Amino acid sequence: MNPDITNTPETMPREVAWLGYGGLVPFVGLLSIVLVDPHHGLVWADAMVAYGAIILGFVGALHWGFAMSLPGLSRQQRRRRYVWSVVPALLAWPATLFAPWMAALVLVPGFILHYLQDRRLATIAALPTWYLPLRLRLSVVGCLCLCIAGALTFY
Repeated sequence: MNPDITNTPETMPREVAWLGYGGLVPFVGLLSIVLVDPHHGLVWADAMVAYGAIILGFVGALHWGFAMSLPGLSRQQRRRRYVWSVVPALLAWPATLFAPWMAALVLVPGFILHYLQDRRLATIAALPTWYLPLRLRLSVVGCLCLCIAGALTFY
């Protein structure tokens, strides 16, 4: 078994924390701009939607990597991970064509569904103990930013 993929208690690697939480900077930064510059808020909210779509596609791709590398998955479990891995991108792409409030109605459920898929995977595979709590925190902040920006630019 890969020593980096285990359910034993462990500390989140420093680079994972920096990169994961650093990935929230565009969400929080763009929301801050939407809040202080309502005249141009729609432009910045659109930028946040684009970033949210990219991130949703990215987290979906994690399951492709899991399907390729996690030991002990059955053929059917691997197939489900491969199939699921493309669903977030298929949800995210059309969201980039919508107004921010409507895009939030697509992206936020996408992030929620993906977190549920992560939880399902954690019941059948040994993931790092820090993975689910990190994914939850990152998803909550990203979803809140998308919802607030969507609500502020609704018209």
